[in-house]
Amino acid sequence: MSLVEEINKRKTFAIISHPDAGKTTLTEKFLLFGGAIQVAGAVKSNKIKKTSTSDFMEIEKQRGISVATSVMAFEYKGKRVNILDTPGHKDFAEDTYRTLTAVDSVILVVDSVKGVEEQTERLMEVCRMRNTPVIIFVNKMDREGKDPFDLLEELEQKLSISTRPLSWPINQGATFKGVYNLYKKSLNLFETNKTQLADEVIAISGLDSPELMRHLPEKDAIKLREDAELIEGLYEPFDIDLYQSGLLAPVFFGSAINNFGIQELLETFLDIAPSPMSRTAVEREVKANEKALTGFVFKIHANLDPNHRDRIAFLRICSGKFERNTFYFHTRTGKKLKFANPTTFMANEKILTAEAWPGDVIGLYDSGNFKIGDTLTEGEQLQFQGIPSFSPEIFKELENRDPLKTKQLEKGISQLTEEGVAQLFIQEPGHRKIIGTVGELQFEVIQFRLEHEYGAKCAFVPMKYYKAFWIACKDKKILEMFMHRKAHAIAKDKEGNPVFLAESEWNVTYAKTDFPEIEFHTISETSGRSK
Repeated sequence: MSLVEEINKRKTFAIISHPDAGKTTLTEKFLLFGGAIQVAGAVKSNKIKKTSTSDFMEIEKQRGISVATSVMAFEYKGKRVNILDTPGHKDFAEDTYRTLTAVDSVILVVDSVKGVEEQTERLMEVCRMRNTPVIIFVNKMDREGKDPFDLLEELEQKLSISTRPLSWPINQGATFKGVYNLYKKSLNLFETNKTQLADEVIAISGLDSPELMRHLPEKDAIKLREDAELIEGLYEPFDIDLYQSGLLAPVFFGSAINNFGIQELLETFLDIAPSPMSRTAVEREVKANEKALTGFVFKIHANLDPNHRDRIAFLRICSGKFERNTFYFHTRTGKKLKFANPTTFMANEKILTAEAWPGDVIGLYDSGNFKIGDTLTEGEQLQFQGIPSFSPEIFKELENRDPLKTKQLEKGISQLTEEGVAQLFIQEPGHRKIIGTVGELQFEVIQFRLEHEYGAKCAFVPMKYYKAFWIACKDKKILEMFMHRKAHAIAKDKEGNPVFLAESEWNVTYAKTDFPEIEFHTISETSGRSK
């Protein structure tokens, strides 16, 4: 295949949602349709002991939540589908934000019972910042939830985006029977099946077909016709350009756990979702069909396989063709690197790959060369626009509980903070390690992983800091004077950049008044260049 054909074949997207909306279950059903897995696991089901395919870390299996982005790929009807399943929990939102820089579109899952929740709104804001195309999947229609028309109104109001239903539910709750595909004018009725693909019972072409009454009770058929007529009257015909520009969100209804409405969603997604497009670098716009390879690291994961203590950098290919055992230029360090064992992913299963194309996400075994935000090219000095780190909200000092495992602790906390799970600040004197996060759950994950992956035990002591500010000043003497005067509140981040740890908002206001020449920033690029 040519480069253009390979690009057109690919669809790379993230599935995002508030916790427990059914995001990971939807991911698995896509994998079922793609033949990538044969039986789905239920994250919180006691009846099915097999855990969810994309939640591969031990703590995820124990807690029943996703705390790290999983990358999966499968083939479906001639398309190469790359799914990035993200954490739903707000404490791990930064991992999701970083992941959204590596995809071309998004499927946002909404719980039909709870409607639009706080985290859903935050995630949508990030999508809107980048004009990322979004499809909304209203899940759990097999439960008694909000009226579909009320949900559409809520989606538009709370997410500040126009919507257009492309499928419609036949009833909901206990009487939920399936969905009508408004986009393709066809009706599919399914049997409930939670772990395997449901068998299609009947496909009816159009609501005027006499076949409709044979398979639906008269009242259901009448209501479906009325609803479909109302939708066509209220909404403009679907405009694919508005969707791909991030201005219009198609809406689908279904039940992921029971396989209702999933095929309609997947097949329409493959029809309308954008293939890999141009990406903005600091220097210029990079087109996907350029022959020279470019790509950037958006995620690093240590111990994907705890038995081998490996460290994997996740590279999104932006242009050209990636080839195994070929030298590529690392633009931050100026080094030339080649990779003997690049991999593609099926959750925690890694498959050796000889080549990759724009849109693909590959894993590169890393001995410490990469940081989040790094760029690879064939020689051109490029830097894709930075992936931000946000000022933490919770600060705790790391205490070593086993002095005999000091080296393991040092290595572990260094690798975990390089993943972006949390931020590490070093404070002198004493080389104190201060961990900053956006949520309490991250400390639990760090403690668990340090013990189970590195054999190191630690404790966290709360610190009364309000926020971290990266500081900069054109006059080095003034910066040094500030750091000397505020020595008790100064630390360095992993790149050695000075950080002011403010105890309160008043402290920041006072510092700004006292030193007007100094710039205070709450965002820093993970590539090491503050802004």
